[in-house]
Amino acid sequence: MPFRLAVLALHGAVGWALCGASMGVGLSFTTLPTALAIHAVVAPIAFAAVSWVYFRYFAYTGPAATAAAFLAVVILLDVFVVALLIERSFAMFASPLGTWIPFALIFAATWITGRVVRGRGAATGGATA
Repeated sequence: MPFRLAVLALHGAVGWALCGASMGVGLSFTTLPTALAIHAVVAPIAFAAVSWVYFRYFAYTGPAATAAAFLAVVILLDVFVVALLIERSFAMFASPLGTWIPFALIFAATWITGRVVRGRGAATGGATA
C-alpha cells in the first residue's frame, strides 16, 4: 500500500512541477497576469498527460479518487513550498486565476482522463471498473 500511495503522490508532484515550470517560464517572458492565464491553460493539459500515464500504467485508484489525490498534492505543495517558502505569503490564494481556476481544471482534467482511459480498458494494475 505505501508503494501505491507513493506512485500516486509522485504523479501529482510531477504535474505540480510542470505547472510550476509554466509559471517560471511565463514570468520570465511576460507579465504576471499573462503568466497566470498561461498557467490556467497549461495546468489541465499537464495533468491530463500525467493522468494518462498514471491510468495507463498504474491505475491504483479510480478517476475521482485520483483527481482528489492529485489536487491534494498540488494544494499541499502550493501551501508549503510556494506560499510559505518561496513567496512567504498566502496572497496567491486570493487570485481565482492563480489558484482556484487551475485547481478546478486540474481536478476535471484528471477525472475526465481517468474516465476516458479506463473506459477504453487501458488501465492496468488491478484497478476495478
